[in-house]
Amino acid sequence: MADSRIKTLRPAELDVEQKALYDSIVTGPRAQGPQLFALQDDEGRLNGPFGLMLHVPGLGSALQELGSAVRYRTAMTARIREIAILTVAAATESEFERYAHERVGHAVGLSAKETTALRSGEFRSEDTTEQAAYDVCRRLLAGADTLGDEDFRRFEAGLGHSALLELVVLVGYYRTLSQMMNVFGVGAPAGLEDE
Repeated sequence: MADSRIKTLRPAELDVEQKALYDSIVTGPRAQGPQLFALQDDEGRLNGPFGLMLHVPGLGSALQELGSAVRYRTAMTARIREIAILTVAAATESEFERYAHERVGHAVGLSAKETTALRSGEFRSEDTTEQAAYDVCRRLLAGADTLGDEDFRRFEAGLGHSALLELVVLVGYYRTLSQMMNVFGVGAPAGLEDE
C-alpha cells in the first residue's frame, strides 16, 4: 500500500482526549497476553486503525469500544470470529487486518491452509456453524446489505439469532475499519505486510 495519507501521531503529540484514547488502547484487552501483532511502532505510534482513531478521539473512543466488544464480549468462538474478520479483510483488501488477524487466527487454531483459503475466498469447514458464519459474511460482503427471507431463516436456524446479529455487527465494524485504512492509505507495519 502507498504511504499513509495522514500523520501517525507520537504519544508526545497527543492532547488530553487523544491521550485518554491512546491509554485505553495500549492498556486494554488488545495489549494483554501474547502480542500477536504490533499494536505500536518503536516510537509508540499506534499501527493500523488505532492510529487513525486518535485523530477524532470522540469517534475513535466509540469505535475502539465497539471493537473491544466485538472481539472480547461476544459468544462466538475465537475461530469463527477470526474466520469472519479474515473474510472481511479479503473482501476489502485490507492489508493491516490480514496482517494482524492471520496471526491471531493461527493462534486460535486456523491452519495456514485455512488462512490461504480465506484469502482466496475458497474457505470450507467441516464444522457446519463455521461454514454458516463464513457464508453469512461472504453474502454480506458481496454487496447484499440484507439477507433474503429464505437465507435469513436458514442462517438463523444454523447460528441462532444472537450469533447472526453478532456476525452482522462484526462485518460492519471491520468493513468500517478497512474502509478507513484504505481511504487514508494505512497498511501493515513497514516490512511486515507479507510475513
